[in-house]
Amino acid sequence: MVGRGKNVTFIGVRHHSPACARLVGQTIEALRPAYVLVEGPADFGDRLDELLLGHDLPVAIFSHYRDETRVHASWSPFCAYSPEWVALTTGRAYGAELRFIDLPAWHPAFADRRNRYADAEERYAEVTRRLCRSFAVDNTDTLWDHLFEVADDEGLEERLAAYFDLVRGESSAGPDDAAREAYMARWIRAAAADAGDRPVVVVTGGFHRPALQALAGQEDSGPAPHGTGWPEVPRPPEGAAGGSFLVPYSFQRLDSFTGYQSGMPSPEYYQRLWEGGPEQAASALTETVVTRLRERRQVVSTADLIAARTLTEGLARLRGHHRPARTDLLDGLVAALVTDDLDQPLPWTARGPLAPGAHPAVNEMVTALSGDRVGRLHPGTPAPPLVHDVATELERLKLDQAGTVTVRLTDERGLRRSRALHRLRVLRIPGVERESGPATAAEPVLEERWTLSFGDHRLPALIEAGAYGATLGDAAAAALDERATEAGSAAGRLATVLFDAALCGCVDVSGRIAETIAAGIAGAVDVGDLGRVLSTVLGLWRHDELLGTARSTLFGTVIEGCVTRVLWLVEGIRGGPAPADLTRLHALAATRDALLHAAAPLGLDREAALAVAGRISANAAAPPDLRGAAFGLGWSLGTVVDPVRAVRGAAGPHTLGDWLAGLFALARDEVLAVESSDGAGVLGVLDEMIVALAEDDFLVALPALRQAFEFFPPREREIIAGRLLDRRGLRGSARALLRTAADPLMIAKAKALEANVERLLVAEGLVPRRDPA
Repeated sequence: MVGRGKNVTFIGVRHHSPACARLVGQTIEALRPAYVLVEGPADFGDRLDELLLGHDLPVAIFSHYRDETRVHASWSPFCAYSPEWVALTTGRAYGAELRFIDLPAWHPAFADRRNRYADAEERYAEVTRRLCRSFAVDNTDTLWDHLFEVADDEGLEERLAAYFDLVRGESSAGPDDAAREAYMARWIRAAAADAGDRPVVVVTGGFHRPALQALAGQEDSGPAPHGTGWPEVPRPPEGAAGGSFLVPYSFQRLDSFTGYQSGMPSPEYYQRLWEGGPEQAASALTETVVTRLRERRQVVSTADLIAARTLTEGLARLRGHHRPARTDLLDGLVAALVTDDLDQPLPWTARGPLAPGAHPAVNEMVTALSGDRVGRLHPGTPAPPLVHDVATELERLKLDQAGTVTVRLTDERGLRRSRALHRLRVLRIPGVERESGPATAAEPVLEERWTLSFGDHRLPALIEAGAYGATLGDAAAAALDERATEAGSAAGRLATVLFDAALCGCVDVSGRIAETIAAGIAGAVDVGDLGRVLSTVLGLWRHDELLGTARSTLFGTVIEGCVTRVLWLVEGIRGGPAPADLTRLHALAATRDALLHAAAPLGLDREAALAVAGRISANAAAPPDLRGAAFGLGWSLGTVVDPVRAVRGAAGPHTLGDWLAGLFALARDEVLAVESSDGAGVLGVLDEMIVALAEDDFLVALPALRQAFEFFPPREREIIAGRLLDRRGLRGSARALLRTAADPLMIAKAKALEANVERLLVAEGLVPRRDPA
C-alpha cells in the first residue's frame, strides 16, 4: 500500500506478490524518486551492483554467522515478481539511488528467522482468521488472491492500505520487529533529509509500514558514521565470523508446499500470472498438468481438458472473480481429472508442506504449479573461497567427472580421494553418493564405490557450505563440530560424528570437536549408546592405520570419558529380576576392553574400575545381569575371585540365567580357562545346579540360560558340550548334542505339559499311578 508523508512514499507489500510488485513498479515510474529504500540487509548495500549484474532469477542473498555461542544462516530470495526486486530494478532504470535499510541477517533480531522475507502471519493470525471467515475462504493465500492478485487494479492501493492497517492495528510488534523498524526509520529520515524536495520511495513488508510512517517523523538521535547523515551499518562482534554471498535459488525452495516460510505458494503459477495475467496462467498450467499426467500414463482425454477449463471458469464466476484465481484452477482440475475418493483435504486448503499420501494427480498439480525453475548467477559473481578450493581439489584428484568411482583405501591417493568425497558428503553437497564402503570401525572393508553427478543444486550448496570455511578440510571440520554440538549428550549421534570425522581425516584437526564431544559424553545418560561410542572409538584408536586414527588424541579423550561415564552410570542402576539388558552388557564389555588395552597409555584408573565392579557385584539391589557383569569385569581384570561360590550365590530360577549372561558377556574366556573335565569350575557347578532344578523351575530358568550361553560362539559351545559328555562318562558327538530337531524350549514345555496331563489323569483315576522305580 502507498502512504505519503512530506516527500516520502511508503509502499507496504506482501513478499513475492505480483500485485504488490506491479504497484511498486508503477509508483516508482510515476514518481521518479531520488531514493528507493528497500527492506534488505544493510551490510549488502554496497554490493547492489553485484546483485543487479544480470542473473537468471530466482537468486538469493545467503548470509551466515558464527561465534562461540551461536550459528546462524538465512536467505533473502528474489524472483521476477518480488516487490523488492522490482523496486531495485525499476529504481535503477529511473536513476534512483538504491539502499537496503534493514538490519543485517546476523543481528540477534533475526535469530529465529531463516528467511528474511517470511510472512508475519503468526503475529496476526486472529485477524486473518476473521477475514477468511468473512470472505468464506480456506486460508490466507486464497484470501490474498481474492482481494489482490485476480482483482482489478483499480483501488488496489486502498485495499492494501485497509488490509495492512487492520493487520497491524490488531497486532503487537515484538522487540525484534521494534529493533528493525527503529533502524529502518533512521534510514528513511536520512534519505528524506538528503533528498530535499525530491521523492523517496520506501518498500517494506506491509506489517512494518504503519510503524515506519509514525517513526519516520521523529527526531533521529542514533549514531551515524563521521561526516554523513546515514545510519551506521552494524558489524559482527569481534571474534565472530560471517558474510554474505549470492546463491542460485529455485522455485522448489521458494514454494510454501516444500516448507518455505514466505508468503506465496506455487511460484510457477505466480510467475505465469506476472508475465501474462491470470487467464494465460490458468490456460498454460492446465496444459502443463495434463501433459505431466499423460507422461505418467494417466488417461486424460480432450474432453477432460475442456471440462477442466470449463469448471475453472465456472468456479471463478461462482466465487465472484472476473479472472480465474489459483484455487479456481486447482479445484477445477481436481473436479475434472480426479475420479477417486480423496482420503485427505486438498493441500491448497491449508498452509504448509505437502502431506504424504496425497492423490498422485493432486501431487502432479502441486508440482506443476510449483515449477522447476532454477536460478543462475552471472559469470562475474564473486563466490566464497570454498567453491574455488573444491573445484581445484576435485580436478587434482580426478573427481570432476560424473560417473562411478572406485577408491582403494589402502593406497595414499585412494585415501585422499575418499576423504575429499566424505568431506563433500558431510557438507551435504548434492551429487556425491557412496554406494558401498566401511559402515563401522570394525569392518575390514578396503574399498569404496561412489556415484558422482552434477546438477543445478551443487553450486548453491557449495556457496552455502562456504560459511563453514575457506577450504574443504576446514569446512568439513567445522560442520562436524556443529553436528557434535547439535548432538549434545546423545551418545549414538556422537558416535556417528566421530566415525565421520575419521572418514574425513578430521579427527585431530579441530580442538573444538574434542571439547564438544567430551562435554556431550560427560552428560550422556544412555549406557547402551555410550557403549557403542566406546566400542567404535576403541577399535579405531587401537588398530586403525588405514584411516589414520590409531592413537588419536581425540579418540583417547573420548575413550577416557566413556569409561568414566559408563562406570558412573551402571553403579546407579537398580532393579530386581528382569531379562538381561544386552546393550549395557556390551557397554561393560567395551569398558573392559578399554581397561585391558588402553589403561596404561591413556592413564585409565583400573583400581577405581575394580572398586566399582566389586560394589555392584555385591549389591543385591542391582539387577542380576549387572551383578554378573560386574563380577566378570573384576575377574577379567585380574582380581582373585571364587567363581564357583559366586555362581552358587546367584542360584534361583528367576535370576540365574541373567546373572550368567552378565558373567559370560564379560569373562567368557576366564570361564573356559578354569574348566576341566572333573567339573572343578563354573560349568561343573552349573551342571549340578541345573540337574537339581525341579521341572517347573527349569522351565522358568531355561530362556535366560539359553540367552546366556549365546555369548559363547559355536566352537566354544561344542567344547562345553564335550565336557558335559565327559562328566557323564558318555561317548558321542558333542556337535550332534547341540543340534535338535525342534526348539529346546518347545521340547521342555512339551515334556512339562505331558507330566501335568499325566498327573491330572492319575488324580482323576483315569490311569494308574506309575511306579517311580
